[in-house]
Amino acid sequence: MEATMVEMENELPRPKVVDSKGILKQNREFLDYFWDIAKPEREIRLKAVESLTEHLKKAEKSDELKYSLKRLVDGLSHSREDARSGYSVALAQVLSVFEEISLKSVLEQIKEKHNLQTAKKKQVRNVAFGSFFGVLALSQSTRLHKEPLVLLDCIKLLQSLAQYRDHLRDLPRKTMVDILSETSEEVFEEVLFSALQSDLTSALSSPEQLELLLVAMQRFPSVIKPAKLKKLLGTTAIINKQNLPRLVALLKASACSVKKESVLPGVAMDLLQASLREDSFPLFWQEAIINGLMSEPPGPTHYLAFRLLGAALPLLSAPQLQVVLSGDVMSRYGEHVVSAQLPDRFRFAPEMEAYVCTFLQGCVEAERQLQVVLAFTQLTHHGCPAVPSHWRVLEHMMPDAVRRYVDWLKEAFCSPQLQNCLEFSTRKQRESQEPAMTKEACVFRFRKWIVPRLTSIVENQQIKKDEDLVLGIARFILFHAFFDTKKATAEIPETQTKLSVPLDSNTRGVTSNAFYSLLQYMNVLPVLGVSIESDVPSRRRLLGVMADGSMWVSCLAQYANTLLKQDTHIRSVRTYSTEHTQAWDSMLQSVESLRKKAKKSPAPEHTAFQHLLLIVGMQIFKSPEDSVELLSDLRSSMEKAQEKKSKKKKKQAGEDSSEPHWVEVVVEILLSLLAQPSRLIRNVCKTAFNRICPHLTEPALHAILDVLDPSKDEGAVEVMDMGEKTTEEDDEEEEDEEGEEEEEDEEEEDEGQDGEEPALASDDDDDEEEDDDDDDDNSAMEEEEVDQDFRLELMKVLHGQNASVNEEEEEEELNDEEMMKLDERLEALFREQKKKREGRRDEKKRVQKEKTLVRDFRIKVLDLLEVFLSKQGSSGLVLQVVEPLLAVIEKSMTSEVEQQEQDFLRRAADIFRNQLCRGKQYCKEVEGREAELHEMLERLIGRAQKLQDGSVALYYFSAALYLVKVLRGVVKETDSTQTPATQERIMGKVDVARVTSCFRNALVSFMTRRKSPLTGDMFIDLFNRFPVLCVELVDTAVENITGAVREHQQGQACAMVLRALQSKEVKQLMSAAQWTELCQRIADQLQQSLQHTQECKNKAVHDKMVKVLDLCHLLVKTVHIQKVDVNLESLQNVLESMNSDGCLQKAGQLEDTYWSVMKLFNIQKPHVKKVKRPAELMEQEAPKKKKKGFLPESKKRKNRKKPTTLEGKQTTVSTATSGEGGGMEGGKKKKKRNKKRKEQGGEETQTPPSSKKAKVQKPRSKKQKE
Repeated sequence: MEATMVEMENELPRPKVVDSKGILKQNREFLDYFWDIAKPEREIRLKAVESLTEHLKKAEKSDELKYSLKRLVDGLSHSREDARSGYSVALAQVLSVFEEISLKSVLEQIKEKHNLQTAKKKQVRNVAFGSFFGVLALSQSTRLHKEPLVLLDCIKLLQSLAQYRDHLRDLPRKTMVDILSETSEEVFEEVLFSALQSDLTSALSSPEQLELLLVAMQRFPSVIKPAKLKKLLGTTAIINKQNLPRLVALLKASACSVKKESVLPGVAMDLLQASLREDSFPLFWQEAIINGLMSEPPGPTHYLAFRLLGAALPLLSAPQLQVVLSGDVMSRYGEHVVSAQLPDRFRFAPEMEAYVCTFLQGCVEAERQLQVVLAFTQLTHHGCPAVPSHWRVLEHMMPDAVRRYVDWLKEAFCSPQLQNCLEFSTRKQRESQEPAMTKEACVFRFRKWIVPRLTSIVENQQIKKDEDLVLGIARFILFHAFFDTKKATAEIPETQTKLSVPLDSNTRGVTSNAFYSLLQYMNVLPVLGVSIESDVPSRRRLLGVMADGSMWVSCLAQYANTLLKQDTHIRSVRTYSTEHTQAWDSMLQSVESLRKKAKKSPAPEHTAFQHLLLIVGMQIFKSPEDSVELLSDLRSSMEKAQEKKSKKKKKQAGEDSSEPHWVEVVVEILLSLLAQPSRLIRNVCKTAFNRICPHLTEPALHAILDVLDPSKDEGAVEVMDMGEKTTEEDDEEEEDEEGEEEEEDEEEEDEGQDGEEPALASDDDDDEEEDDDDDDDNSAMEEEEVDQDFRLELMKVLHGQNASVNEEEEEEELNDEEMMKLDERLEALFREQKKKREGRRDEKKRVQKEKTLVRDFRIKVLDLLEVFLSKQGSSGLVLQVVEPLLAVIEKSMTSEVEQQEQDFLRRAADIFRNQLCRGKQYCKEVEGREAELHEMLERLIGRAQKLQDGSVALYYFSAALYLVKVLRGVVKETDSTQTPATQERIMGKVDVARVTSCFRNALVSFMTRRKSPLTGDMFIDLFNRFPVLCVELVDTAVENITGAVREHQQGQACAMVLRALQSKEVKQLMSAAQWTELCQRIADQLQQSLQHTQECKNKAVHDKMVKVLDLCHLLVKTVHIQKVDVNLESLQNVLESMNSDGCLQKAGQLEDTYWSVMKLFNIQKPHVKKVKRPAELMEQEAPKKKKKGFLPESKKRKNRKKPTTLEGKQTTVSTATSGEGGGMEGGKKKKKRNKKRKEQGGEETQTPPSSKKAKVQKPRSKKQKE
């Protein structure tokens, strides 16, 4: 056989067949349709079916039509499912288009081709599918009802296929049901009824036959009347007590049959509809569902009942819904929801949510909608509803139903009627007989669920609601979060309903948090009732305001003020002092004055100050002290802004340039607010800054960037710690001290490396209370510095008593009284020294705590920067963010590795990458700033080359590409009529020569330095985004294919050139001569590179060779396709010489790439003949047959091969035997084995092993003898 193949390869090439008339091409296209019909991709199959039908219609050839029918019928029994369905659809389409084809003849052809009586045993499955898909194609041709006899034959064929359930399952019965649903009543009565009578008579024997009867009854009620039904089943109705046991059994069987599919069986839905037609729904639901299905353990039968419950909702009336939604099925569903919260449990809740959504979408009665939603709300477990508080089904409720539902929730919050709820408990709780939860506890759980449900109605924009509903919910939550009712009054509706159970502190806290969360959302809430399409495109959408222009927070503040003034009817939960009341009143007065001024002369600062005052003022209910202090700061800032405006009217603009702009004042206030450890204040500041973003000035932006600037002192920003504030002067002094202490710590660490052990030894007694080892080490190092002073003090104390250095003289000269005084002085000295040391430790802890606060503060400030970049990405101020943000990233990369610092770095890098470089908007205000931007670009590229960390260099390089994009701008529509080459050359304000020189220097630096922070991917990204610069830099990349300093850089140069050749824009920007010259230079460089590198010595050389060959492949392919005049002979010769010794004939990435290149030169990979090895050599090297269940010799421990003594004879296992079993000589042992194990394999010892080892080794010795 091999010799024959070699001869065939060595034969002369056959002469090319001339197809002048295009017959072969035409037949090839025709046959390709059938190949495409059988492909797995659905789109390809459908396109092929359409193309085949069009071809047959245009060709009008009977032989092709006949061949197509034969080919399609043959393909119905294909082994693949996709192919079978494709041929079935194609056959149905052909039969539908060509009505002259007889369906009877096609059916006979199907029966003849797919005959189950003559099919082999292995082909029964495919033949059965062929017959089924043939009938399915006839049914889908929409012509079957026109030929009743063919329809009858199809039904009979499907009946015969029903016995092959192992292969077809219930597909034949379902197809019969589909055929019946499309058959006319006359045809059914005259033709099909007699054929289906046997199936209809045995309807209660299987779910499929029962479904067939139910569909026939539903489709042809005048044919299958009660009298005829009695002849078939013996009863005049399907649902009755006589048939219920068999119906329950069929429902259970159908539930188990769809266990994997998780769908509702059709027979169950048909039975439900039959019960509604026969007015026997209560009997069916109680006996078949509750007493039948729900009596089984939890499983498929329960899920069938749940699905039937959801599917029945649109079909039931209000009384029937009341029966279904308050019965055992609902309680079991609630039990399932609670138990399914455990991991790895099947959850039915998403399916039930889909059923309820379908019902609400199709229901036009608000009463029924409210009834269903209330039923699921009242399904409770210890007072807490089983459905989530954020339930998306409410999106499909009508506005009237939503309003009534909200009223019910408010009423239930005040006085819950838990006796009306459907309470359930889990099986484990019933078995363990846990004590029942008290009524008060259940009420508290219910209230904690109602509050987030109310807030979710406001926060979900898809729910239909009006302003009155939103304001009513907000007022209700505000009232019950901070106030109580003393006496009902008609002025405040919230006091009309009395609480049946007083609110506990926990519920009050949940309500308070929910109110501030709701308030935060209402600040960004669009105007209700106004769609986005109706807004004027040029006008910015208003957020946080009502239709009349008033702010939501202002309305809530007025309502809160009304509550505070109603002392006789309402009592506040918290007691407020006179200072708090005055601050609140002053805030409202300031807001009112600003509102009047805004009416006279609208200005953005008026709205900004109003919003800030109201937001901070509303915090008085949660933290009065902080709110009063912040309100005072806000008022003073507002007064300064007003003074500045009044001065401008009196003075000229130049004389008042030193006064800060109002935006700068607001930014300073926001920064002071961010210093508070409050998440709510953080969101408030973010919302307020969002409003003033369009009016941001350069000094205000610099105030934010100064906080993030790592070169600035950390104390320059005022940080609040637990409500304590310090002035800027104190902060600067403390920061100076901290800086000195940090420098001292660094010096002490350097000095303490050599003498660390003595320092630790001298301070063991004093460091027992410290848990942190670093603090112990630092304190020990500090003691080294103060030892000298302490020693001098100690000498003074000793010399004060005329003590001598000699210990013996001390004992003679000092008496007891003097010794007591000396001890007291020494004790005082050591006590003072200990206090100093503890003070230094406390100071260090304080400094560390302040650093943590500063980092946390900077993370919060990043929120403002993110808002600015996302909202004002096209502003010219964005360019001033680039370098400061890069400095933050660079500093954080080289600083501490604490988790907080890593979070700060990650956040800053994410803002830089996603909001700045990849943002949807970018700066377009570059007029007059071209020189500045080019200088910044040069600084960024220069800095990127000097860095040590490549990850930081990537951010600098990305910033440089961002500046190039900014300078290039957007191509105007007026330039669309120009040629493609002209369009690509439009670079806007970019100085192409200057930018090219900058990037070329960076590229040369990358190619000539052995360790460069730059990477090849950076320049590939540059080539992808800016083809004009790619054209300018590709020559440098080509030169470095051989001129780069290392193999890695040479491979990266090949990758860059490869990307340039792949770009269509690059080719359009170059003339034909330039393109030819470029290709020739690339070929010459590749030739030199291949000549210098003939062997892959290491991985770097191997990777380089792969990239070189990839570039060769693209170059040769481009030259051949585009017919470029390039001489490739020298390159081909070098490539051929690489395989002169046959080293590239193995399998691998390098070898495969090499032969893909040689294939373009019409050189195929030679066929390697397998040489049969001598039988003797194979016998010697063939391993022994392994016995199953035993370890191979190479896996057994060496010590088990030690010589053993059996019956007085010594048996020695030689090293040759161990090697034969795959030991060290076989090469299967790892090189990391210890020498001890190697020695044990060859040692001979006389120590007899244990009896257990002898028993284990005895059968192995027999195996060796064999």
